[in-house]
Amino acid sequence: MGNHTKKVGICGKYGTRYGATLRKVIKKMEVTQHATYGCTFCGKNAVKRHSTGIWKCGRCKKTMAGGAYVLSTSAAITVRTAIARMRKTKGLDA
Repeated sequence: MGNHTKKVGICGKYGTRYGATLRKVIKKMEVTQHATYGCTFCGKNAVKRHSTGIWKCGRCKKTMAGGAYVLSTSAAITVRTAIARMRKTKGLDA
């Protein structure tokens, strides 16, 4: 097996290839895609990436759609807040 990497982390497998900047971008994506996230249904930190855009909770076995590398993308958060704002204003008018 390879030696322990101090700075490059998960991107140590690429060695000196592809350039430092590209390896930093890839490191950010790989770290976020292999991380575990909090489940919105059961509350446990057990959601892992199953495949591109598909996330599964290991505890409650729920499957949810998300981003390719992160569970909730910034665009999804923007849409969620806009919908909540519309619901709030609609509830105030009624």
